[in-house]
Amino acid sequence: MSEPLRIAVAGLGTVGAGTLRLLAKNGPRLAQECGRALEVHAVSARDRTRDRGVDLDNVAWYDDTVAMAAEADVDVVVELIGGEDGVAKAVCETALAHRRHVVTANKALIAHHGVALARQAEAADRSLAF
Repeated sequence: MSEPLRIAVAGLGTVGAGTLRLLAKNGPRLAQECGRALEVHAVSARDRTRDRGVDLDNVAWYDDTVAMAAEADVDVVVELIGGEDGVAKAVCETALAHRRHVVTANKALIAHHGVALARQAEAADRSLAF
């Protein structure tokens, strides 16, 4: 099996925490199907103290979500913050500028900035998935 796919998750609300739970629960099956393990290496959210029902002990925590997109040693940044501008847009642009793939569940962001983000992803030879 090849190197693990290292993931950073921006936003740990209902969708973000649910994503972490699904990755933990289905990790072995996904690794078998993909031929590559999926590992969450970094997370960021507004409130570090909130109990999200997921184990974050071995995951790097970033108080600055945009810094995480730039600095974390990851292959993919998953943006689950929401909103068409602001931090969500900055996270995606920063991740692509640092040659990281981006996955987002943010419909407003894609509706308003999808073309520009897709162009940036193409120029960086990275994927923009939504």
